[in-house]
Amino acid sequence: MLDLLIRNAQIVTEKEILTGNVGIKDGKIEVITSKDVLAKEVIDIDNKYLLPGVIDEHVHFNDPGYTWREDFYHGSKAAAKGGVTTVIDMPMQNKPAVTTADIFLGKEKLLKDKSFVDYGFWGGLVHGNENELKKMDEAGALAFKCFMCDPGKDYTELSLDEIRQRIELLKEFDGLAGFHCEDYKNIKENETNAIEKGTVSAEDYLKARPVEAELKAVKDIIEILQKTEGKAHICHVSHPKVAQCIKEAKEKGINITAETCAHYLLFTGDDLINKGAIFKCSPPLRSRKAADDLWNYVVDGTLDCICSDHSPCQISEKDATNDKGVFGAWGGLSGVQTSLQTFWDYAVNKKGCSPVLVAKVMAQNPAKVFGIYGRKGAIKEGFDADFAVVDDKKPWKIVADELEYKNKFSAFCGLTGMGLPVMTIVRGNVVYNKKSFSDKCLGQFIKKLK
Repeated sequence: MLDLLIRNAQIVTEKEILTGNVGIKDGKIEVITSKDVLAKEVIDIDNKYLLPGVIDEHVHFNDPGYTWREDFYHGSKAAAKGGVTTVIDMPMQNKPAVTTADIFLGKEKLLKDKSFVDYGFWGGLVHGNENELKKMDEAGALAFKCFMCDPGKDYTELSLDEIRQRIELLKEFDGLAGFHCEDYKNIKENETNAIEKGTVSAEDYLKARPVEAELKAVKDIIEILQKTEGKAHICHVSHPKVAQCIKEAKEKGINITAETCAHYLLFTGDDLINKGAIFKCSPPLRSRKAADDLWNYVVDGTLDCICSDHSPCQISEKDATNDKGVFGAWGGLSGVQTSLQTFWDYAVNKKGCSPVLVAKVMAQNPAKVFGIYGRKGAIKEGFDADFAVVDDKKPWKIVADELEYKNKFSAFCGLTGMGLPVMTIVRGNVVYNKKSFSDKCLGQFIKKLK
């Protein structure tokens, strides 16, 4: 007998949408069928869409260390409400930063029983931790994060020579490096000059971080991959010129993947100028034309994944009334709860795409890129029973009071659309259902499949 049967579902598979039922046993998908099967519990979802649970491979939950901004309890609760069943947490904005195996294992121990959804970790790629990379991989690191510009305190960027050496090291155990691509020299000179001159408005911030800086950094990574035959993942692509460069590299057989975020499709630099530093992020928001054209690279598969880059803070940290102006405000947007609904509305309602595309870029591809496909990422027999139930007829408006973040504000507040995640299931457990959450944090630590 099955543990759970999900009935009357529009099942979003990797290739098509099937009408039927999904049976679950011991937390795994046992059967996909058009027939009723005997089960201890039955959930009828009344012809709503059943998607594979979203995998958000780029979140900053700040736990441990900076938990006044976010913690795993609140961040994962927001994820669950948004149809996310697995998050992969970044190593910076942790104290200490996750740059050694001991720190990695300490974080894993600390967060046990504190997450509503399953979770994995990035490891750090910084000065002096070369000997820790394989150890972190063995501890379960799904990827390793590197900055090519100043990441602030507690973390260090790497030079091109260091990056080349680290790519060679990662090849030994098939490790994946992920890059924040903005050229250090370009960005640093522009920001220093702007602050010294006192030209610190939103317009000045946008000028200081031009697409050329992002493009140069991506080209540098591609050149290193050509020489080393290694692999890399490009984080938060913000502009179609950058996506085109990645597309050409893929066509040459270079092992490179990439992601973008809902905010690079929905928002523009004008939002930063007109609405304030709540829209500040890096790379920065671009023009409306750039945002529109970026979509084409989601459709053609150049941009493998859609993530949130959830980077929360206190509202006071978004204050631009300081000596550094917008340059001194926190750079990051909170979006883990709202990525699925905003991307669904954009892709399915506005662009007319199939929900299959949503499942591909928000579940299947992230699982493949980060080595957990086979357990996560698709509605297939033998996979974890992770699902997001989407009511495509449900209108929504994002309001602060309904956010589960520790700091209840977001650049996404005020947006409206259609198509809302109304239930989230992790390994056969209902962790969110119409404003109600599971009594316990049931999320488990996830390692790469070998």
